[in-house]
Amino acid sequence: MSLAKEFKEFAMKGSVVDLAIGVIIGAAFGKIVTSLVEDLIMPPLGHLIGGVNFSDLALHLGADPAGKDVILKYGNFLQISFQFLIIAFVLFMLIRGINKLKKPDPAAPPPPPPAQEVLLREIRDLLAKK
Repeated sequence: MSLAKEFKEFAMKGSVVDLAIGVIIGAAFGKIVTSLVEDLIMPPLGHLIGGVNFSDLALHLGADPAGKDVILKYGNFLQISFQFLIIAFVLFMLIRGINKLKKPDPAAPPPPPPAQEVLLREIRDLLAKK
């Protein structure tokens, strides 16, 4: 089998196509969550705690030997952390819902007892009758 034919067979497998679709939808969902956090959640939260813009939160540590300011920008980290928590919660709820939709497998009937056991039960029952 040629390399091109083998690659085409691999690329056209259902799982590869499903994975590609999942990655594309995940990227789009990430943009939605980024906008949700940056545009809808953080501004009111910043307003409630005193008009703080989280993306501007930083700690000035001084200057490096070249004279440049050394700044620890923790506000952006807070926003990204909120985004992660929202994505994790949404995925948790999605998987939880999918698991509830799955019907449990019907319990398989127990296997029949071995022939020896059946015979021993019959003998026991006969002896109990006497």
